[in-house]
Amino acid sequence: MIDVAADYCVVGAGFAGLAAALRLDQAGRSVVLLEARDRVGGRTFTEVRDDGSWIDRGGAWIGPGQDRIAALMSEFGVKSYKQYVAGEAMMLVDGKQCRYRGTVPRSLSPWASLNLGVAMLELIAMCKRIPLEEPWTAKKAARWDKISVGHWLDRNVRSGAAREILETAIGGTYTSDTSEPSLLYVLHQMASGGGPSFVFGVEGGAQDSRIVGGMGAVYGPVAEAVGDRLHLSQPVDHIGQDDDGVTVRSPDMTVRARRVIVAVPIAIAGHIRYEPMLPTDRMLLHQRMPSGAIAKIHVVYDEPFWRADGLSGQSAAPGTAAPVTIDACTDTGRPGVMCVIAEGPDARRLCAAEPTERRARVVDALAGRFGPKANSPVDYIEQIWTRERYSGGGMISHAPPGVLTGFGPALRRPCGRIHWAGTETSAVMCGWVDGAVRSGERAAAEAMRQEARAG
Repeated sequence: MIDVAADYCVVGAGFAGLAAALRLDQAGRSVVLLEARDRVGGRTFTEVRDDGSWIDRGGAWIGPGQDRIAALMSEFGVKSYKQYVAGEAMMLVDGKQCRYRGTVPRSLSPWASLNLGVAMLELIAMCKRIPLEEPWTAKKAARWDKISVGHWLDRNVRSGAAREILETAIGGTYTSDTSEPSLLYVLHQMASGGGPSFVFGVEGGAQDSRIVGGMGAVYGPVAEAVGDRLHLSQPVDHIGQDDDGVTVRSPDMTVRARRVIVAVPIAIAGHIRYEPMLPTDRMLLHQRMPSGAIAKIHVVYDEPFWRADGLSGQSAAPGTAAPVTIDACTDTGRPGVMCVIAEGPDARRLCAAEPTERRARVVDALAGRFGPKANSPVDYIEQIWTRERYSGGGMISHAPPGVLTGFGPALRRPCGRIHWAGTETSAVMCGWVDGAVRSGERAAAEAMRQEARAG
């Protein structure tokens, strides 16, 4: 057993924990950063291939308004490039495969287009009424938190085609069926990123760019800056606090510090034993914000043949083995990388198959959509985040009906000497890597501020 003492301890070396540890270190405080995995990055994970190209197996995109991840990139000299959007996208609508440019297919019926437009306008209007720091105080918070976003879609979208488009866009964001997250939570998450039009768009939207070298080009240098204060393969199982500080334990280490920042997914934070027990609202919050299901699969080809065929690589076909696809090539455009994303019920069905069957189904779906060239990949890389022990599921935890109005204030409120970080706690860009960075910086500043007051 290794005993270590520091001013602060940070639990979790995803972007939230890395940002917190970095800012504490830069402020002249001693810090220990504990990570359960044998790698850093959390729900981001960059794999560099032998040819120098890279695969972002987790979170991969950035966009306008994401100022804190942009600042971190600037700090470490990391560049970005625009997501490839030239050419036509494809969507399965009413059983027919449509090629189109823009946001939605022009072949949608007038009734479907009207339904979609009205629903979007209403979502935009509702998002504008959400106080980002305290969404549970919105005038209609109680009403919006009583129902799921799926229930709202049932009542407001009569066109089957329009409903399917919104179901895919909204459910996919939360890696869950739309019957699971509350309307209030969805409105808050959308509002935190600039509203539904910004969130759902690719070109000029919340995810219109990628990082040269992948997310690892950012989290790698941050981890190097933290240096030997970072300890991998140290899953924290106990946090105790007393009048003088905290004791943080993993199977191999004990850290004594003044304060601790817990920067892991909310569901995973509930696996830690706390002494004394956490306040009731925080303890119950851990039980009430699950993650969803997501499989992120990269199919690699010698070249991006779809570009030569006039396609952007972006497609949506709910219910298939490749529900969503997007061009995931590096800034050089070689090799060709097609990213397949299955979320929510689609992911659960896909992941029930054996790996060989799953691969065959995915490649078959791509060939049916993009032609016979898709039958000859040179590599196939899958990441089943739902089975990641220290992620707990999808890219973002969600709040089912009743949770935000009942337990929302506990999201960021410190519990004595325990502070909370993670993208779900961010009032701005909640659910994105930028939100994770913001949350870590906020928690670090909060912990130092409270320690200064106590001292």
